[in-house]
Amino acid sequence: MSLYSIIFYIFAIVIVVSAVAVVVTKNILHSAFALFITLFGIAAIYVLLYADFIAITQIIVYIGGILVLIIFGIMLTNKITDADLKTKNLSELPASVFVIVFTALLIFIMVTTQWKVAVEPSKNEVTIGKIGTLLLTDYLLPFEIASIVLLIVLIGAAMYSRKEKTKIK
Repeated sequence: MSLYSIIFYIFAIVIVVSAVAVVVTKNILHSAFALFITLFGIAAIYVLLYADFIAITQIIVYIGGILVLIIFGIMLTNKITDADLKTKNLSELPASVFVIVFTALLIFIMVTTQWKVAVEPSKNEVTIGKIGTLLLTDYLLPFEIASIVLLIVLIGAAMYSRKEKTKIK
């Protein structure tokens, strides 16, 4: 077994354990920190796959943006409302049965599939430059349309959140 495989399996185990902790943990803040470990482990797997752009995007968008927003929301909500941040698992048995059946199905598919092994990419190949060139040349119009749509959604969300509720008499 190569060092690459050992590192991959270490990260895979860390991802699975922290993902289980996200679901099983009763404290929602601990669950958010376990989600941080899960997302960081996925970024590490992307690095192992030589997908540097996706790894950096994973770190910036999911860990740096969304997860930090979730943690701040949890912490600020707890201070304002003095709410208890404990959760209850309502349907552990059906979820456990589903996970066992789904895992068995995935293992069966992995074992019985004839996998096509691709040529290993060049280790010095950087994808960020190619993606940037494509986004700013061939796909400039869809890129700009997506940015305008996201801006409209952001403005709409800000307006909707500041809108005063009218009382019904």
